[in-house]
Amino acid sequence: MNEYEPMPASYPADESQSVPRRRSAFSRTYRGLISHHPSARLDISEGERERRRRVRQDESLRLIDDLTNRPLDPIYLDSNLATHRESTFSKWATRIFCFVVCIGVGFLGSLFVQQLHADPRKEVRASLASQLQTSQSSVETLTGEINDLRAKVERQSKRLDITGASKIVLNDEMASGQIKVTGEGITLTVSNPIAAANDGSSGSLPRESAGSYLRVVTDGDLQQLVSLLWQSGAEAISINGHRLGVQTSIRTAGGTILIGLDAVSSPYRIEAIGNKADLAAAMDQRRLGALYDAYEDAGITLQVKQSKTLTLEAAVVGDLNYARRVE
Repeated sequence: MNEYEPMPASYPADESQSVPRRRSAFSRTYRGLISHHPSARLDISEGERERRRRVRQDESLRLIDDLTNRPLDPIYLDSNLATHRESTFSKWATRIFCFVVCIGVGFLGSLFVQQLHADPRKEVRASLASQLQTSQSSVETLTGEINDLRAKVERQSKRLDITGASKIVLNDEMASGQIKVTGEGITLTVSNPIAAANDGSSGSLPRESAGSYLRVVTDGDLQQLVSLLWQSGAEAISINGHRLGVQTSIRTAGGTILIGLDAVSSPYRIEAIGNKADLAAAMDQRRLGALYDAYEDAGITLQVKQSKTLTLEAAVVGDLNYARRVE
């Protein structure tokens, strides 16, 4: 070969050293494979086909030819030929189903989040408050029936011709709070701070709604005021209409103050029958300056009002099973 003669584009390879290449036809649309492979087009001239065949037979240029003319894997092309185009009904049915599932998941998620933000204690307190109100209504009904029965007993006692005994019994019942009494006296009103207002509809406590500790009226405060009234000469005392008798207690159950078995709330109205001038002077701010100052610092208000006539209902007295009169 002359050194000035141009080199051929490729050299034919030995047929014995060529690697056999076979193609597996697995696609259902095998006929479309011809149109997907550029080397198998029918409109290519015979000379171009022969030139490409020589190029492919060259072992050194085979890799470059594959990367240039066939960058995609043939198996991937065959898989694309077998793709099935879904119908319009199936496509819209899938979209509608996904939309319904998303709506359901969103709704259930919102309910779950709302349940997490809800306060279960509020429902429990509201239920207990409702039960307490029902019990208080029953107690008030029974108290009214007891008062009616006592009135009947009094009418029957008046018919008896035992004047001395009836008068002694009457005085004892007045002292023990078993009968209704009337007379002059004072009304002492004690109120919690404005920030400690209780929202009974939501079932929340004052300290929870305020977010910090508040000084409110306690059972000890009521006991102290009642003791001062007894010491000042009061003959009969009631708190929010509940008469104090020999078996009546002032105590706290949970966050509620109970007078006997009846719950009371602020403002606490303490009515005392006795000499109104002496009682008012005993509960005056000039005499109880330290107590008034402590209440003022906590925001608790204390007011005294004189009345010409006060009427106090009878106290609820339980049955005596073990106590006996000593002759």
